[in-house]
Amino acid sequence: METTPDGRYVVIKGRRWRATDPELPEDVAAVLRSQLMSARRAVGAALKADDPVAERAARDRVQRAKTALGECGTPWWEQSSAERQARWEAGLDQAFE
Repeated sequence: METTPDGRYVVIKGRRWRATDPELPEDVAAVLRSQLMSARRAVGAALKADDPVAERAARDRVQRAKTALGECGTPWWEQSSAERQARWEAGLDQAFE
């Protein structure tokens, strides 16, 4: 995996993806990554079970986790430090609902 010179993106197999917000404390990032992987597993289980309601709920969880990590939504480099912190704190709040 390589990172673009500006640090905003990672390149995986020739495809560019937005990087996780580098201001995220590692303990917070770990919780959010765990939430993301759990949500991705739930998407797979819902697809296997042919359950569109569960799939939608799981995909929504994926989106919330990716947004909290800074990988989706408003680019983290366009947010102030306070906005970035509010974004990941909101994601943590949702992780424990």
